[in-house]
Amino acid sequence: MKTNSKYNAAFLWDESFLWGLMAYKALSAAHLPFELIRSEDIKKGQINNYRMLFVPGGWASNKLKSLGDIGISKIKKFVQDGGNYLGFCGGAGLATLDGIGLINIRRKPTRARVPSFSGRIYLNINEHSIWNGLLNSECGIRNAPYFGFQNPKSEIDSSLVFHAWWPSQFLIKDEGIKILGTYGDALPDSFSSDLNVGDVEASRNWSELEDLYQINLNPRRLFNEPAAIEGRYGKGKIILSLIHFDTPEDKNGAKVLRNLWEYLTMIEGHGSWGKSQDSKNREQTAPCLLPLTHELISELETAVDELISFGIRNFLWFRRNPMLLQWRRGVRGLEYCTLYVMIKEVVEILKGQNTGHRIQNTDKNLDEIRELLLPFVEKVKNLLILERRALQKGHITYERCDDPEIQEIRSELFSSSKSYGGMFKKLIDRVDNLLYTLIKQGN
Repeated sequence: MKTNSKYNAAFLWDESFLWGLMAYKALSAAHLPFELIRSEDIKKGQINNYRMLFVPGGWASNKLKSLGDIGISKIKKFVQDGGNYLGFCGGAGLATLDGIGLINIRRKPTRARVPSFSGRIYLNINEHSIWNGLLNSECGIRNAPYFGFQNPKSEIDSSLVFHAWWPSQFLIKDEGIKILGTYGDALPDSFSSDLNVGDVEASRNWSELEDLYQINLNPRRLFNEPAAIEGRYGKGKIILSLIHFDTPEDKNGAKVLRNLWEYLTMIEGHGSWGKSQDSKNREQTAPCLLPLTHELISELETAVDELISFGIRNFLWFRRNPMLLQWRRGVRGLEYCTLYVMIKEVVEILKGQNTGHRIQNTDKNLDEIRELLLPFVEKVKNLLILERRALQKGHITYERCDDPEIQEIRSELFSSSKSYGGMFKKLIDRVDNLLYTLIKQGN
């Protein structure tokens, strides 16, 4: 398969939000080559310029809508003709029979899976080049059989620690699908919903809590479930992972990312990945912020800082890592975390810009974001106080509550959609468009 791009990998940005930014930063930190594209680029046939399509996390249903029938057919033909597909979490779900149908896999219904697991978990791996360099790593080593990797004379471990963030679960009946890795035990610092796994394990009362929460919680239900798989569609390879190898500061994940790029983007007869996304030598000069730009980004940053601080001091969430929060069951946390991280990234990029012209062109977008953000944050604060009171009175979830005032505000802010809607979707789309433009201009 021939490519016409200086990059061998296309990175589908649309409808990824926090997960797209997380993947972008992880790939850049690993010095891996890729080019950001959007659904419209795929519809125009630009996907044929690459060797691999990478789709990060995010709601698969929203990605599906963004691609439309034309984008879906372009992806299927791309893989059919020999292009490769890599999907993490929501990007993995997109490739299943529940999405565009690249691979003979479905996702388990919510009631049959552990829908709210997050954090570190052991992965039992089967022989494949994507795991090269992981054995005998400094973390996650336990006794396990040798799978024929490097040193057959020594007993080495094939069980390593990675991160899963609220993953779906695969339902596989096709024996032609290769299982690359399955879940092992969850680590004590992981969570199921808002419950610390280590604390619950110590008390051994998962059954009682599952009755109370009315969902599957015990991470042991994940044991030996497929977490990473490989299949084929026509001439193309497909690797899908429910593990987030793009988690911040994950050394094991970074090694796997490099191996995945080598496996899926190397062109036969060539020994080069192409140009790295962050390989440009940028002139390092003091940023030239125009007064209006400075005022706007200061307002945006202050608003999201205060939103996160508000939730922390009201005991509704705390920080898990530089990009993710852990929140109490009964409130939305991922949406607020997403908004915070993406606004902070916009601010960081703008503060680092070295040309006033480029910044000046963003003022209109910043002003539009401010007009949406400030009232959104005020309404959220009101909602969070009401939700905190409701939590003290009884059992609520982020989507179910008997209080009509809470329901009305939730509907306005998020609609009734689990996969984003209302004021939030309008706001985050504006932020996402600006962030994409700024990243593309900087590269």
